[in-house]
Amino acid sequence: MNCIIIDDEATARAIVAQLCSSVDDLQVVGEFDSAIEGIKFLNHQDIDLVFLDIHMPGFSGIDFVQTLQNAPKIVLTTSDPNFAIEAYEYESVIDYLVKPITTERFKKAVKKVRNSIRTIHPGNSDQGEQENRKNDLYINIDRRLIKIEMPSIQVIEAKGDYIEIKTDDTVHRVHTTLKKIREKLPEQQFLQIHRSFIINFDRIVDIEDNSVLIEKQVIPISRSNRPELMRRLNLL
Repeated sequence: MNCIIIDDEATARAIVAQLCSSVDDLQVVGEFDSAIEGIKFLNHQDIDLVFLDIHMPGFSGIDFVQTLQNAPKIVLTTSDPNFAIEAYEYESVIDYLVKPITTERFKKAVKKVRNSIRTIHPGNSDQGEQENRKNDLYINIDRRLIKIEMPSIQVIEAKGDYIEIKTDDTVHRVHTTLKKIREKLPEQQFLQIHRSFIINFDRIVDIEDNSVLIEKQVIPISRSNRPELMRRLNLL
């Protein structure tokens, strides 16, 4: 995955570049001290990811997000978390990192970006299409078929006659049962840990006592489902 870093502070750029070097297959192809210079670069170069500082003189990071068409994925870097949260209204913004940035939090943001990018597998086209379909889930809402990429699903929750599918971008409400959707999900990626919850195993942040943390949501673990959860963990 190729990325660029945009920040008006040289030290901040150096820190992000160092963090990038700690992630396999993440290559920094450009560093810029202004959003304008970053836009000029993107006008003739395709990349996967931008690490973007919000607060820059003259032309801010938010100006950059609003201006750029067909933007790559963006991870904001900022010392103002409240301001960063507002930027989530833009589809290209995948995550934000609050300075000072820790290695663990940085790698989590990169993982979210990877999950949001559709991977196109080389080789036999039919096989590639089949693999892509395995990563997609179609739901029927108001007579429209809406495609959800399974890696983007965080949590699925049963609520009466409906289920709510929480993804990185939104929450979909579907008239079906948890049992029916569980049959459509790959077993190696998803796990029912409670009568009302199915989680994406890859999105677990933390496990404590009888709950798991998925992004910022605490999900209860039922006693009957806990053994299977523990079995799947790669414990030291």
